Amino acid sequence: MAKPQEKVSFGQRLKQIGMVFKFTAKQDRWFAPLTAAAVLIPLALTVVAVLNWGWLWLPLGILFTLLAVLIVLNLRSNRAMMNAAEGQPGAAASIMESMRGDWRVTPAVSSTTQMDMVHLVIGRPGVILLAEGNPQRVRGLLGQEKRRLAKVIGSAPLYDYVIGTDEGELPVRKLRMTLMRLPRNLSGKDVNALDKRLKALTARPQLPKGAIPKNMRPAKGQFRQTRGR
Repeated sequence: MAKPQEKVSFGQRLKQIGMVFKFTAKQDRWFAPLTAAAVLIPLALTVVAVLNWGWLWLPLGILFTLLAVLIVLNLRSNRAMMNAAEGQPGAAASIMESMRGDWRVTPAVSSTTQMDMVHLVIGRPGVILLAEGNPQRVRGLLGQEKRRLAKVIGSAPLYDYVIGTDEGELPVRKLRMTLMRLPRNLSGKDVNALDKRLKALTARPQLPKGAIPKNMRPAKGQFRQTRGR
């Protein structure tokens, strides 16, 4: 049976928010000024509202201030994480695995010893290949994967992107928005069926663990006979 997810306590949640604050402030020089503005502007408006219309506006002003701070934190932390992920191996797969929605991600279905890799993504738009690494090498990997996948994906659309900052490449920070804007070409059933076919294609057989069964062991003297031939 699957273990139930542990609930995060209020103290742990505050600790996580504090870590996000520190990380974002370190990566983004505009985060502190924008956060200060998100606090001061609503509070100033709250003071004006309280002086003119009474204390009932104080709770609303506090809530608006917290909301403004959370909005700034969400926007700037995402930007900071994207900037930190730029150029890191496997960044595209990590971003896709954290995206909301039905995205089936298989990291590094094809790779080289030089940390070039191609990730396979299946979603409502169709089949998506994301390549990271040296542009010349990954284009060869992309070509191989496209030929291999073409045998089983049928009429499903196939998209491919090279992750990078050069001309014709897709920056990591634009990956989410680019894929979210793709048309929804497949239904949920189509995605499930396509996922099963591609898993069967990319599955790698594993050797059984443990001792070799007696009925699979070579007969005594077989190795001697083979060497003597």
